[in-house]
Amino acid sequence: MKIVNIIVYLLFPLGLFAQQIEGKVTNIKNEGITGASVFWLDSKKGVICGNDGSFTIDFDKNFNAKLIASFVGHRPDTLSITNQKYIKFKLTEIKSLKEVTIIEEKDGIILSNLTPIKTEIITQTELKKAACCDLAGCFETQLTVQPQTSNVITNSKELRILGLSGVYNQLLVDGLPLIQGLTYTYGISGIPGTLVENIFVSKGANSVLQGYESISGQINVITKDPATTDKLLLNFYMNSFFEKQLNANYAFKKGKWKNITAIQTVQPANKIDNDKDNFLDLPLLTRYLLFNKLTYGKETDWGWYARIALRVLNEERTGGQYNFNADTDKGNTSIYGQSVSFNQPELYLKTSYRMNNQHNFVLLANTFLHHQNSFFGTTSYKAKQQNLYGNVQYEWSYTKSHTLKTGVSFRHLNLNENILFTDSTLYRTYDGNYKRVENIPGIFAENSMTFFNNKLTWISGLRSDEHNQFGNTLTPRTMLKYDLNSNTVFRANIGTGWRTVNLFSENIGLLVSSRNIIFSENLLPERALNYGVNMVQKFQVKNISGYFTSDFYRTEFQNQIFPDYDSDPTKAYIKNFTGTSISNGFQAELNLKIIKRIEFKTGYNFLDVYRIENDKKVLLPFNSRHKFLWTLSFKPISKKISIDINTHWYGQQRLPDTKSNPVEFQRPDYSQSFTIYNVQFTYNLKKLELYAGCENVFNFRQAQPIISWQNPYSPYFDTSSAWGPTRGRELYCGVRFKLASN
Repeated sequence: MKIVNIIVYLLFPLGLFAQQIEGKVTNIKNEGITGASVFWLDSKKGVICGNDGSFTIDFDKNFNAKLIASFVGHRPDTLSITNQKYIKFKLTEIKSLKEVTIIEEKDGIILSNLTPIKTEIITQTELKKAACCDLAGCFETQLTVQPQTSNVITNSKELRILGLSGVYNQLLVDGLPLIQGLTYTYGISGIPGTLVENIFVSKGANSVLQGYESISGQINVITKDPATTDKLLLNFYMNSFFEKQLNANYAFKKGKWKNITAIQTVQPANKIDNDKDNFLDLPLLTRYLLFNKLTYGKETDWGWYARIALRVLNEERTGGQYNFNADTDKGNTSIYGQSVSFNQPELYLKTSYRMNNQHNFVLLANTFLHHQNSFFGTTSYKAKQQNLYGNVQYEWSYTKSHTLKTGVSFRHLNLNENILFTDSTLYRTYDGNYKRVENIPGIFAENSMTFFNNKLTWISGLRSDEHNQFGNTLTPRTMLKYDLNSNTVFRANIGTGWRTVNLFSENIGLLVSSRNIIFSENLLPERALNYGVNMVQKFQVKNISGYFTSDFYRTEFQNQIFPDYDSDPTKAYIKNFTGTSISNGFQAELNLKIIKRIEFKTGYNFLDVYRIENDKKVLLPFNSRHKFLWTLSFKPISKKISIDINTHWYGQQRLPDTKSNPVEFQRPDYSQSFTIYNVQFTYNLKKLELYAGCENVFNFRQAQPIISWQNPYSPYFDTSSAWGPTRGRELYCGVRFKLASN
């Protein structure tokens, strides 16, 4: 409660506010000048104008009663101040002999220097360095996020931060929680890379505005903005397994209205079984996606702004034994297979009304349906989910250096899961109907403050949420940033987080294996405390620029739900774990840009993720304690050709205990270490880009990852021992055609 009391105090600091003057700086065409300076004569007190040239400045009797406005390339202007509440400057441009336009490509990875939360921004420049067929493939060139396969047969994936399951990081799309519950299992695969503009990645405790999750971090995927994206983008991709993908984006503008429409289709690969275990190395995937986003106005302008988006997704996945036919073989014991089919329509919106530079009102809302039919061997899994989310917030910049954001939120989840066994040979007992309804109203407040000439930034936040089953939970968080100088930044953050468990969708391997699931007790929400520190050092020497960054984060669970695979190889025990469960994560990274033609990055990641059981430290499985990354990008002077190489080295991972299995079904306690090399070549012809590459150049693969593949209906059949790539070398090629916006 001490942390809660401190943050509540910081949200509402005491003090008297000075009288303020509002105004705007424009050119002779009456267009607002972004970045213009407004300051008092004979004083160092001043402000920088916002995107439309607007400003708010404090008035004090000690100041000379004259305001000056200035901007590069314009003549300064001075106005005398008496009792005006609003003033307007009009600056005249200074004529020059010639105009010089400098165009520079956006950096691939940008470290935001604006907030106390260390945020990596992965831009389109970086995304083009790899195939990036979907969101899971967008992290090939960085260390913070680790894509992990959760079901090797249907190739479902999750995104891990700090070595913890992807359920512990908050995954947002355009700032909204659209991937949770049933959508978690395949959600990251349903966002094509061609639709992504930027990805914001941050570790540890984050803002309380978006919710109470974000235990290990946050990933916010920003889709293409119709106001700035290409008018037309066509992308065709095919790999050496003959999986095909077609993407098309079309954007247009009319007055204040902007729109983008995107479609995607993925058609299945050929059947591949390179390790001769009679199981397909990758599933047969068919996907159809339609996306449309409409915007009105500019978010930074005064007045109304609106954004509404619709996405409709239909997907089918089929995996298992080579000759499995999803139409005729579902649920029988003569041949093993898995089939997943789902439909998912979703709608989300953001609308705001900005009264002036001080007051802004925002509404965020989304809803989606998810209807899924699945078979995993003889396990039938049918599920429906309805979600509704709303967030209304008020933003008040009550002084030059303080901003308060406060509001209310509401979440509704209605989940219905039906599990049925078509054969009783394995004596499993967890079949039945699982229903859950959650209604969670919440209230939140977050205060942002700056001190010492903007060197110190402090954000403190608190939210209170009332769960219809588990009662009220307070979530306090606070974040600090200190700029030692313009190139050196230190940050620290601490906060709590909690979440309710969606057992089957978040642990899909439970339905896949032959294990019986034993519920030892009623499951409570997972709760944890996360805290960490980080440092960023930027530098520039002659033709070399870059940055070095390091961070350390620790997560301490008060309750955690983690299936116990070790106690019995034929069972998975599900229970609350209230003992010691820790994740320690350290990361260091060096990024260099040499003569604007060569980019080099190297990084090291250390993870120590463990529990204390019977006074003994037990590492959680499937985490490389040591990982290294090297990336190299080269563009010659013409910029027509680019070469991108990335290398990942993974250390050993602890594997589930199989010592009590028969000898032929036992696996080592630890995986082997391995290295993956990826390379891509891109040829740019202005409107046309040709790209080709190879993932896993030296064809490293984990052979026969499935335990008891010879008999998939034995008690020892288990797909949860996949620790490395299973489909070997993958060649691919593609073409992008684009028309720039007007």
